Amino acid sequence: MSPHCLELEITESVLMQEATLSTKILHELKQLGVKLAVDDFGTGYSSLSYLQQFPIDVLKIDQSFVQHISSKQDKGIIVSAIISMCNSLRLKVIAEGIENQLQLDFLLDKQCEEGQGYYFSKALTADDVVTLLSGREII
Repeated sequence: MSPHCLELEITESVLMQEATLSTKILHELKQLGVKLAVDDFGTGYSSLSYLQQFPIDVLKIDQSFVQHISSKQDKGIIVSAIISMCNSLRLKVIAEGIENQLQLDFLLDKQCEEGQGYYFSKALTADDVVTLLSGREII
């Protein structure tokens, strides 16, 4: 498989455990052509300085922020800020944990490029993915 077809997801807490070593390894992976994603963004260290230090391509907004989009208190302020920041830094942004149309509409309005969650599908086995993509009904 070509390295350009691979996207490696790393949680921010793992990245920050050994930041210097992580930086070296991620730069080596990037030189091979591997895409790099930070999973669960916002739940760990959330140091904005590492967005410049690490050669990442994608930030995945943690579902705990997406779940609050529909609350009257939050109104998705943090999600909006993360999406705006990612767009400014030319990073792809993926929202995790989308569960309803209201959340999806909000994310699309804020120019979030991708999302995942139960609104689209429950977690599937490899066989169920093949069934789904072939157009057959999943039992």
